[in-house]
Amino acid sequence: MAMGIDLVGSSKSKRTKRTTPKSNDIYLKLLVKLKFNAVILKRLFMSKVNRLPLSLSHLVCFIDGKESKIVVVIGTITDDLQVYEVLYLKVIALRFTERAKTRIEKANGECLTFDQLALRSPLGQNTVLLKGPKNAHEAVKHFGKAPSGRKFERTRERRNNKGFRV
Repeated sequence: MAMGIDLVGSSKSKRTKRTTPKSNDIYLKLLVKLKFNAVILKRLFMSKVNRLPLSLSHLVCFIDGKESKIVVVIGTITDDLQVYEVLYLKVIALRFTERAKTRIEKANGECLTFDQLALRSPLGQNTVLLKGPKNAHEAVKHFGKAPSGRKFERTRERRNNKGFRV
């Protein structure tokens, strides 16, 4: 009979992370092969929920004082009508909406792809890495503890008779 080592809490110590993207997008799979920046590579592996879109208003707000740097967003850049004037920006993203792209290019800005970033700054110097607001999507509204307290029935439905008082 062979004796084994008793590993305490071994099930908790296992940490898994993605090594390839789940998407079947050919462009994304080619980007992963570049491996020019570890942080960008990690974000390319993320699910769609974790690659939230970033609006032009958020982009302009974050880039204030860093206009000379290249903005990198692993996600979609969307247009925002709250911003009247778009500054000169060099933006790299997975996708741009049509209106966002035209507004950036109208301000003499550049909308670039990640393979162009790999050629311009292979080590990611002079870049600002941004991501969309994590808790902005609608599903987050339903997360958390269920409602409880005086006015929430648990065993039977609420009805006018049977002594339901507020």
